[in-house]
Amino acid sequence: MSKKEISTIAKNIKKYRDKMGISQDKLSKLADITLYTITKIESGATPDPRIETVKKIADALGVGIDDLMKK
Repeated sequence: MSKKEISTIAKNIKKYRDKMGISQDKLSKLADITLYTITKIESGATPDPRIETVKKIADALGVGIDDLMKK
């Protein structure tokens, strides 16, 4: 994935998380991944999150991976 896609993914994770009204901590628990991972992805510090991680986040947010990747 390119950095452009990552920033889009990070932005969309935050958008859907805010829409659900949940914190990064709550999302991390729903997705069964660490808060550190969520924070690093949303901040752009993780330039290439694993597809498995993105899938877990998408499932926790009730959206598809494609929803997290589109502008």
